[in-house]
Amino acid sequence: MDKRIKLQQGDITKLQVDAIVNAANSSLMGGGGVDGAIHRAGGKQILEECIQIVNRQGGCKTGEAVITTGGNLPAKYVIHTVGPVWNGGKRNEEQLLANCYNNSLKIAANNGVKSIAFPNISTGVYRFPKEQAAAIAVKTVDTFLQSDQDIEEVIFICFDDENYRLYEKLLG
Repeated sequence: MDKRIKLQQGDITKLQVDAIVNAANSSLMGGGGVDGAIHRAGGKQILEECIQIVNRQGGCKTGEAVITTGGNLPAKYVIHTVGPVWNGGKRNEEQLLANCYNNSLKIAANNGVKSIAFPNISTGVYRFPKEQAAAIAVKTVDTFLQSDQDIEEVIFICFDDENYRLYEKLLG
């Protein structure tokens, strides 16, 4: 396992990193869970940039990612990615979730991001099984870091105990 991968429990909106990842919805207009928390803490500048992205490209597809300023957050950037809604694993959900992590990391690398934090994408209202989601997240990030030397730190930040324990087990 790459030593640049770290685990924390807490609030992603408080992290002092170059970029945090937002588990967004395809409209990019904020919502519940981590998405709502990031928009509330980051202020209207994030929403205004999201509106510009929507006007330019019509939202964000599942598995894709876009970048905005961090607004009032300690993070310089927010990378918004749209995780898949779990449909029993029959609609390519695993690959789409892996794409969220890969595409977020690509955007981070292209924008000079040295430190990035990920929430538990798709495990809330999108009902992706937490254990499976954690395994995909860790494997995808570890694989990406094998060919990238620019990113210095990737933090998985878990809001709840259950996700934290799952990641703890995987990261050993």
